Amino acid sequence: MFLYNRVNKEELKKRLAEETFQRKTISFYRYHILDNPQEFRDKLFRDWFPLDCFGRIYVAREGINAQMSVPEHHWDAFVETLKKYEILQDIPIKYAIEDDGKSFYKLTIKVRPKLVADGLDDDAYDVTNVGKHLSGVEFHQYIGQENTVVVDMRNYYESEIGHFEGAICPEADTFREELDIVTDLLEDKKDKKVLLYCTGGIRCEKASAYLKHQGFTDVNQLHGGILEYARQIKTAKLDSKFLGKNFVFDERLGESVNGEIISKCHQCGKPCDSHTNCDNHGCHILFIQCPECAEKYHGCCTPECADEKVNGTGRPSDLRIGFGNSRKFRKSLSLMQLEQEKLNVQ
Repeated sequence: MFLYNRVNKEELKKRLAEETFQRKTISFYRYHILDNPQEFRDKLFRDWFPLDCFGRIYVAREGINAQMSVPEHHWDAFVETLKKYEILQDIPIKYAIEDDGKSFYKLTIKVRPKLVADGLDDDAYDVTNVGKHLSGVEFHQYIGQENTVVVDMRNYYESEIGHFEGAICPEADTFREELDIVTDLLEDKKDKKVLLYCTGGIRCEKASAYLKHQGFTDVNQLHGGILEYARQIKTAKLDSKFLGKNFVFDERLGESVNGEIISKCHQCGKPCDSHTNCDNHGCHILFIQCPECAEKYHGCCTPECADEKVNGTGRPSDLRIGFGNSRKFRKSLSLMQLEQEKLNVQ
């Protein structure tokens, strides 16, 4: 048995579209020391591939972080596989807020140095000394209270389409960068109640430990992240204090929490919260694009990328800014918005 996918992307997506059964999109993580991450990875592939499980799973010496799509008719068999491994026994599972069953089209399991790339030495701080876990309802009740600070521990391209009321949303493109920014922003707030949140909770585990190491005295984190918050407030029939859409790292790229659109198309400025990747594969930058601009620019982020896609004219190398420089990209697109606004006024 091959322990990796051997079918091309187009065929896999075709097979997914032709499926007649339903799938569940889930996520889970756990910090747990693994003696042999590669061996554990291979065992998971042998267990999950025959069940037609899809997803993106990262395994490291420090544990596992998984986002998956599991066929409903194989759900019980999948749960049985979790019981085989100490790290996966009774692991909390989060379910997608919106789920069309098309979140993933193949099974990818990779061994990584770390589950969350913090860029720090393993001995830099005690990653087990984490903040207090708050339920979704508890987190909801603290938001807006005096001497309370809410901090989004996700990247900026995630928070720009959705975030909690009054949250500090650092303009960061990486988790490592955000740790420094948040520490600086909260330097004079070390005695306040700090509420951290992210998509599913895994980034807050490290962020809360890091802030405690930096001297913060009352660090709290949303247990289960935005996914669990959305489920709990729906059950409790509370009005969401999370505004907009939750960014997800799969084919959907987002799922609405409260139905609001709080962001804008990066090209024309119209209300929009749909992320896409530039269709010029030499660029492939992630950005927000409305349907009208998608047609105008052929699914590309700039006229230069559209021109290269359509005519193969070539694009200056200094404009191939890539995913990791999305702040620079947003600044370039803001100029396009200004030009569009001028045209609309005229």
